[in-house]
Amino acid sequence: MDLPAVPRLGRVSRRQSAREETRYRARSIGSVQYSTSRYGHEDASMVVYRFGLRGDRSAPDFVLVHGIGVSARSYGPTAAELAKYGDVYLVDLPGYGRSPRPDGDLSIVGHAQVLSDFLAEKKLDHPVVVGHSMGTQVVVQLAANWPDQVDHIALIAPVVVPAARSLLKVAGLLLRDGLREPPIVGLIAFYDYLFRAGVPYMAQQLPHLLNERMEDIAGSVSAKTLVICGTDDPVVPVEWGRELAGLFPENWFVTVPGPHATMFAAPELIAGHLYEHALR
Repeated sequence: MDLPAVPRLGRVSRRQSAREETRYRARSIGSVQYSTSRYGHEDASMVVYRFGLRGDRSAPDFVLVHGIGVSARSYGPTAAELAKYGDVYLVDLPGYGRSPRPDGDLSIVGHAQVLSDFLAEKKLDHPVVVGHSMGTQVVVQLAANWPDQVDHIALIAPVVVPAARSLLKVAGLLLRDGLREPPIVGLIAFYDYLFRAGVPYMAQQLPHLLNERMEDIAGSVSAKTLVICGTDDPVVPVEWGRELAGLFPENWFVTVPGPHATMFAAPELIAGHLYEHALR
């Protein structure tokens, strides 16, 4: 599943209000209906895709946060599966995918701040916030700094293993993983890296990923935490995922078949685990 083009609005002006959201008409991919919008906070803005459009407030909401370099497209199959259970919001973090690059350097906490403002603006009632790869760092910071907004989080392939926190080691692991991913994942990543985020922004963001120590703040997270690892992921070994999960006060750990981008390898399983987690 690919995501549609979003009309370009340009960068959010500092003269505009602190929060601004522009809506677009609902469309559908097969039987799954979606809408797109752009949400802005100060000089950072996100494109947001909403799948499901159920209007059923008894169903859970899911917010999906991608990893470094890529975009909301990395969740394609899993988003379609999750839409069977509730409304799904896929975000392009500032500077990624179709979201314009912010004026300044945005740290992991900075991304979490923008995400927190979006959740408050949308008035989402304690959604399940899901992160993949670098997105797990953003989600954990969100849960640690704004605990009143989120009580269920899920971390898919949480990075980075302490022994691999260097550019060369991470690059080597990603290359190994690339050989195990389906071709569509490689094509999406290649396009997003080079033509969406771009190399300069990636170089600016990478130190934030490498310096983040999720294990140091896990104990302060009160949200119920699900950690999901792929059994064939060289970037995030199962042993690290299980160890990290144990640091969160309320935790569950599961494995699914597949490499780092397990959202393409096992979407039905992941969606089922996320829905089960939402009901805890």
